[in-house]
Amino acid sequence: MKLNKVLFGMSFAVTTIVVVAAESAPVIDVTNNGSIHNSTSQYSSSSSITLEQKVALLERQVDAGNRGRVKVQRQLDELQNEVNELRGVTELHTHQLSQVLNRQRELYQELDRRVSEALKPENNVPAAIIAPTSTSPDVSINYSTNLTENQAYDRAVNLVLKDKKYDEAIPEFQAFNLNFPDSSYSPNAHYWLGQLLFNKTEYSKAKNEFNLVVEQFIDSNKRSDAMLKLAMVEQKLNNSAAAKIWYEKVLSEYPESSAAQLAKSRLENL
Repeated sequence: MKLNKVLFGMSFAVTTIVVVAAESAPVIDVTNNGSIHNSTSQYSSSSSITLEQKVALLERQVDAGNRGRVKVQRQLDELQNEVNELRGVTELHTHQLSQVLNRQRELYQELDRRVSEALKPENNVPAAIIAPTSTSPDVSINYSTNLTENQAYDRAVNLVLKDKKYDEAIPEFQAFNLNFPDSSYSPNAHYWLGQLLFNKTEYSKAKNEFNLVVEQFIDSNKRSDAMLKLAMVEQKLNNSAAAKIWYEKVLSEYPESSAAQLAKSRLENL
């Protein structure tokens, strides 16, 4: 009986050793050429290659993204350069236009000054402007409606400054005001028309023109002069009270103007 137990124990031990050995032993692959490979090592190598491929793919994607960003940045730089060039051209044109406008403004200010000097009553306006001449209707008929705004204004002004044809200038200014009611020259045109009519002693018509300047062109530099002329018209019409009101308005609204200086001296002598 003891012998059987001993044999049974030895058999159990051997079986256990075989099982343990079978579990821990690696799988051996014998190839045709007699080389031996470990399958566990092969599995690890296969996993390593797949990871490297993934890393390479990610690197290619990142590189492609970087190249795309560089391309976009280059295009943005080119567009910015074009914008800068266009901005420079625009600034140059704006400056040139500003110079042209300033020059034009200076020319017309000089024209207005010369017209003002030519139409002052103390300059002894020729007797021909006191009464209408027989040529006045013909002048009105011959007025060209094809003139541009600047040409029409120049034509009317030149009739006063260069040609001294004061009667003919009246229908020219009237036609200008009719054809170009929204012109930037409108306050000047109405003022000079009023001045021409005033010199012809057509005070009611002159009063209408000066009133237009005062009421419709509040920001015009001719407004103070028009108010002064309205006072002078009232004086000519023997309306001293109305003349005083206009002189006082010139003094209160334009105290530093040359019109105010004239208004002050006339008011003292009223």
